[in-house]
Amino acid sequence: MNISKIHIENFKLFKGSFDLDLNKGVNILVGNNEAGKSTIIEAIHLALTGLYNGKYLKNELTQYVFNNEVIAEYIQHLESRETAIQLPHILIEIYIDGEDYPEFEGRWNSAKSTAIGISYKVTFDDKYQREYEELVKIGGIKTLPIEYYNISWTSFSGDESITPRTIPIKSALIDSASNKFQNGSDIYISRIIKEFLESNEVVEISQAHRKMKESFMKEPAIKNINDKIKKTAKISDKKVELSVELSSKNAWENSLITQLDDIPFHFIGKGEQCLVKAKLALGHKKAKEANLILFEEPENHLAHSKLNQLICDIISDNGDKQILISTHNSFVANKLSLGNLIFLNDKKTIRLNDLPEKTFQFFQKLAGYDTLRLILCNKAILVEGDSDELIVQKAYFVKKGKLPIEDSIDVISVGTSFLRFLEIAERIKKQVAVVTDNDGDFDNKITKKYEQYNNTTTIRVFADKRNNLNTLEPQIADANKDDFATLCEILKIDKENYKTVGEISKYMQNHKTECALKIFNADKQINFPEYINKAINWYDE
Repeated sequence: MNISKIHIENFKLFKGSFDLDLNKGVNILVGNNEAGKSTIIEAIHLALTGLYNGKYLKNELTQYVFNNEVIAEYIQHLESRETAIQLPHILIEIYIDGEDYPEFEGRWNSAKSTAIGISYKVTFDDKYQREYEELVKIGGIKTLPIEYYNISWTSFSGDESITPRTIPIKSALIDSASNKFQNGSDIYISRIIKEFLESNEVVEISQAHRKMKESFMKEPAIKNINDKIKKTAKISDKKVELSVELSSKNAWENSLITQLDDIPFHFIGKGEQCLVKAKLALGHKKAKEANLILFEEPENHLAHSKLNQLICDIISDNGDKQILISTHNSFVANKLSLGNLIFLNDKKTIRLNDLPEKTFQFFQKLAGYDTLRLILCNKAILVEGDSDELIVQKAYFVKKGKLPIEDSIDVISVGTSFLRFLEIAERIKKQVAVVTDNDGDFDNKITKKYEQYNNTTTIRVFADKRNNLNTLEPQIADANKDDFATLCEILKIDKENYKTVGEISKYMQNHKTECALKIFNADKQINFPEYINKAINWYDE
């Protein structure tokens, strides 16, 4: 059994509707910050358990789980009083596949199609309609009136009596980066207690804890202190004294701490904490019974070897369970197969296996390459090699006074595989400039090769039309033909031996990276080819 699709409306980052189909096995969510990776994982876990940040949302509902834009539009409409506006809502639908569950099957979903699944809704409660209308008449509403909202679960059959216990899919959320403590005790100790211990063992611990109180109260030092408090403190007519917390049934849970080699858990290194938390979560009873494992950024605080160990554990310990992982890390993506990648960008998704077969195979073979750079940057400049990358970086610095990355523009060397990367860039509407050589045949190597992107506003190809200046080196030599002296000084060559464009370009072609590095590090400036300057200026248009 697995989740085949999730539908989200107005939850956190997702304004309006968002749909995502999931694989049966591993799913890897990649994307920049604010792309929606965590929102998807939180939405799934919320719909299956009712829990948000470890607590039941129905008890601590806040407007901050709603999409900010939706709330802002609602407030604006109220203030303008132009038209009546429907109160914002949240809807999360989980579509289930794999087994027949007639009690969860029906057409009570946003698609109005027959399917098996559940709906988790946060909506205005109509029983407060009159009270709400009075509130609107008074005016001055600046926040969402959460007090009038209700949370409900409904199966696709229309049954409104479902609970997390009756939902056939169980999820385990593992967030190795979280640092949630209960009175100094890591929250994971509670998981061990609740999932591993038998009822008689819980009773035994409770009794041992009670004996601690009795022993504490009998200590001479404590008795003396309490006598002193009783005699000197005028706090109340009732007896005031120091004691040990036993007011709740499970008070002893908050008194326990986890130790590793006699060191309290929260004092050990973050990397070790992450590994221990993840393994505890993978090993506890809930995870073993779960159909779905949700894992938030497993790379946090982990060295490469530890991360490799953890990824192996994720794969080996979960058999054929469905796994959903969010990550920024190309190692995680490559280790768990690039075919499982789901790119998120501007609330849109793309999968590598949705690309043409040859392109998909190309990226699969790039296991050592940082496959995620294009998807994670805000904008990109694609170049052919290392020397091109250095020259473009320097040209940008000369014009802007800073490197491209400081403007969230990543200069990526892709060899001759520009078209492969552009297939991704086009689908996710990424602004990308291609800075390339004409290779002595502008019509075929540039015009015809990239003609499919002529009407694409987010992609632009920059190259020089002069076929005699076929690569970067003759382009640089030509751009500085009126001042060979400065270029020769930067390259540390004798200007008397290099007096023509051909002579200097030949030298540079024989020492590509060395010359590019000298230009990049030079205090003096050269002139850069016009097509490179145009590419840099394009981002300001």
